[in-house]
Amino acid sequence: MKTIKDLHIGKLIKQKLREHKRSQSWLAYEIDYDKSNLRKTLENRYINIDLLFKISLVLKEDFFAHYSEKLKEKW
Repeated sequence: MKTIKDLHIGKLIKQKLREHKRSQSWLAYEIDYDKSNLRKTLENRYINIDLLFKISLVLKEDFFAHYSEKLKEKW
């Protein structure tokens, strides 16, 4: 059974940025976040939920759904 440790949300966000042909600098500007901090943040497996919410809105992607899938696997 896969665990939450198998989910690297930063990598998923970077993948979506590539799909949308957008840079991390663009995302940082859109969410009013320091671009060097964003780069560091996206290297992490976990991201603050407020920040993840903003990113989800800008990229029009429900990143929380990835966590919900993991939760359903556990039930």
